[in-house]
Amino acid sequence: MTARQLFEQIKYKRSFLCVGLDTDINKIPPHLHEKDDAIFEFNKAIVDVTAPYTVAYKLNLAFYEVAGDNGWRALAKTVEYIRKNHLGMFIIADAKRGDIGNTSGMYAKTFFESFDFDSITLSPYMGEDTVKPFFEFENKWIILLALTSNPSAADFQFIEDKNGKRLFESVIEKSKQWGNEDNTMYVVGATQAEMLRDIRKIIPNHFLLIPGVGEQGGSLAKVCKYGMNRQCGLLVNSSRAIIYANKTTRFAGIVGEKAWEIQRQMEILLQAII
Repeated sequence: MTARQLFEQIKYKRSFLCVGLDTDINKIPPHLHEKDDAIFEFNKAIVDVTAPYTVAYKLNLAFYEVAGDNGWRALAKTVEYIRKNHLGMFIIADAKRGDIGNTSGMYAKTFFESFDFDSITLSPYMGEDTVKPFFEFENKWIILLALTSNPSAADFQFIEDKNGKRLFESVIEKSKQWGNEDNTMYVVGATQAEMLRDIRKIIPNHFLLIPGVGEQGGSLAKVCKYGMNRQCGLLVNSSRAIIYANKTTRFAGIVGEKAWEIQRQMEILLQAII
């Protein structure tokens, strides 16, 4: 999927929503625990009701790895289900991997071949050779951590060099040379929305994955004000605010309504460019 194709999906659905499937077995509706594969059954229900309003799904690997073999099976089944039943979705492995080249090559095969994800989140800390193996896969994307929304982001990401350039800016300036606008995105936390002005000076046309809207307090309006470009250029992720909107047997319908509410906000914000 190219950036242009992703933008076509955004225009078609009038949405740049990414639903985060951070599926915590302890938080899903109790009646699903009676199912043989509770994690997958929850994901399946979430996907079916949110698919009309979203263009992407992000699966955070930590929530599947913790469940061992059952978690890995649920992960694979979820990706396969989305592929077969909801065409055109952009599927993200939120793995935050980052290791030497040989190991990165194995990670790339795991998530791009074995699991058929479209993209993977990576830490760029160890440099180009740790990212390069992922570019060997056609029509796949890497999503590099640039500026995160956690409280301790300032510990390192805002450190300035002798010229006053902050570390996150140096990371973006260097790493944008590794790939291009059709295979590289960047993670920028929604709670850092005003920083998007500076980031857009460096990468005006790249897509950005924006977590932190909703439960973490990020503002969708601010994200769009400072980060949206002529092709939207944004995938805004919402996880807990959508998938845990209700824990009763009626959860799916309420989750769908929550996704629709966010999509409606996005449709208004997109009016200037579509």
